[in-house]
Amino acid sequence: MARKLSRIRTAKHRRVLALLASSADRSTEAMLLAHGFSIQLLVEVVRAGLAIASSERVRAGNREIEVARVRITAAGREALVAKRVR
Repeated sequence: MARKLSRIRTAKHRRVLALLASSADRSTEAMLLAHGFSIQLLVEVVRAGLAIASSERVRAGNREIEVARVRITAAGREALVAKRVR
């Protein structure tokens, strides 16, 4: 069961949520890593219920690859809007 946080714990949590909120489509794990976010941080926001991760297969040339996508949840948007940083 996911642990729900009522607040954003750090500035990094706020930054990743802000990026997810501004993304028209779900962000890929690779894109988030390229922005300097760690896997551990992504796991924390997902486990906290502030984001959801899913995987999907996409075609890249002649190959199919699995891509992880992350999107912000309603709880994540609420935490971001409330600006409740500890």
